[in-house]
Amino acid sequence: MKHLVAKIHPDDNVLVALTDLPVGTPVTYDGVTVTTTEKIPAKHKLALQFLAPGDPVHMYGVLVGKAAAAIGVGGLLTTANIRHATNSYDEHQERRASWQGPDVSKWQDRTFMGFHRADGSVGTANYWLVIPLVFCENRNIQVLEEALVNDLGYGRRKTYQPQTQELISLMQAGKSVEEILATDLHSAEGKHQKPKLFPNVDGIRFLTHEGGCGGIRQDAQTLCGLLAGYITHPNVAGATVLSLGCQNAQASMLQDEINKRSPNFSKPLFILDQQQLGTEETLVSMALRQTFAGLMQANQQQRQPAPLSKLTIGLECGGSDGFSGISANPAVGHVSDLMVALGGSVILAEFPELCGVEQELVDRSVDTATAERFSHLMKAYGDSAVAVGSGFDMNPSPGNIRDGLITDAMKSAGAARKGGSSPVVAVLDYPEPVTKPGLNLLCTPGNDVESTTAEVGSGANVVLFTTGLGTPTGNPIAPVVKIATNTALANRMPDIIDVNTGTVIDGEETIEQAGERILDYVIRVASGEEVAAVRHGQTDFIPWKRGVSL
Repeated sequence: MKHLVAKIHPDDNVLVALTDLPVGTPVTYDGVTVTTTEKIPAKHKLALQFLAPGDPVHMYGVLVGKAAAAIGVGGLLTTANIRHATNSYDEHQERRASWQGPDVSKWQDRTFMGFHRADGSVGTANYWLVIPLVFCENRNIQVLEEALVNDLGYGRRKTYQPQTQELISLMQAGKSVEEILATDLHSAEGKHQKPKLFPNVDGIRFLTHEGGCGGIRQDAQTLCGLLAGYITHPNVAGATVLSLGCQNAQASMLQDEINKRSPNFSKPLFILDQQQLGTEETLVSMALRQTFAGLMQANQQQRQPAPLSKLTIGLECGGSDGFSGISANPAVGHVSDLMVALGGSVILAEFPELCGVEQELVDRSVDTATAERFSHLMKAYGDSAVAVGSGFDMNPSPGNIRDGLITDAMKSAGAARKGGSSPVVAVLDYPEPVTKPGLNLLCTPGNDVESTTAEVGSGANVVLFTTGLGTPTGNPIAPVVKIATNTALANRMPDIIDVNTGTVIDGEETIEQAGERILDYVIRVASGEEVAAVRHGQTDFIPWKRGVSL
């Protein structure tokens, strides 16, 4: 049944509008009727009680702000009358001793078809990587991409080149600017230019970046750690690495980071030093030969059944809206709990979007050391933002605010629901790898691509990405499942959306039902079903640079 409003937690003193509410609309929740005193757009909040300046605003059962001006009953909460506020937290208070996981009997014997690696991990895909150790090699990476992609059958499936050719023909035929602007161009749909030469290899990924030199040594070390995370990733069969030779991010540093993550590393790995080899032609020709030989080896691997415990799920959100925390995020949270109960791993990141829910995560930590590490990383990150004149309170984007997330704490309380209710088994600093089954917290920015890049570098072989506004983000090696928070978005941007949880808002499905539907889809994706981001060739990769340039 479709409702007009929702109250997320019994202690909340605001309601969420599930549809546009005109002035004078009476809305009833739990027997209490409130009449709107102004227009309340869908996804925004209205006051359940009179709020005087300084009064707390509660959503999700936590403090998400304080009134900056008086707000009458039925009034709209805005950036003008609400300011960001959160409660303090203490990592030493008593923690929850137990967790009752969901019933997973229907999933217990399910498997996915994955690529089994020598270290016991299982990939949901099979990619070859071509990576620069420093930005100076980006052009050579692009040269290799031009040489390999199309002839091996990995060309983009969509090209707009025919539309450009059509426009040229119109101009040559004497059409005016006005006529050209009014032209309905033909569809750009197309197919691979050639069939894949290596059918068991999903693709070759070229990870250009702007790091490796010119910054602090810690950034070079961190970059090597991230790249090592990708090279040792279960979705990767092997890698070709280009080094200039004189940069901060040395090949020996990369090798050390690989050994940390995989002491018995045995994948094909080719590292080429341009300053030692000499000419570009020598470098590129050798890289082509070695990469081709590596692809021949990678193609020998085939998908085999694997238990769901071999999945590591990254939890991400971007382009969030006022429905994120009541549809897609809690549905993903149910998936998270199901995966933990099945022995799998999940990663909750974006530390600026955990602001205000720290105490809950501290209380869920399995021991004092885990709670203390989370507290330390959160405080250090927050302090570093303040030191440069910013703060977590500046996290919400204009799109977030426009669609109902008017404080960072409000955004965070909804974002944290992706992590479900299971215990926090480990807290990782970027770019540390996941080593424990269960819920892992990973320190990353709230930036969608930086955070997704980090989660995959830490071991996520599938990413669940919720969005309320529409975000096309993908990843080079892990499928990024795009989950809409509302049906209007799913209908408006069907080319980038994989799953719609607007059904929860529409009253057609419970959070648990939506979560189970997502998990069914994840199993298909882990077995090779293509997601929208892969179809579009969306391979975003942005390492997190924490230091200054020197």
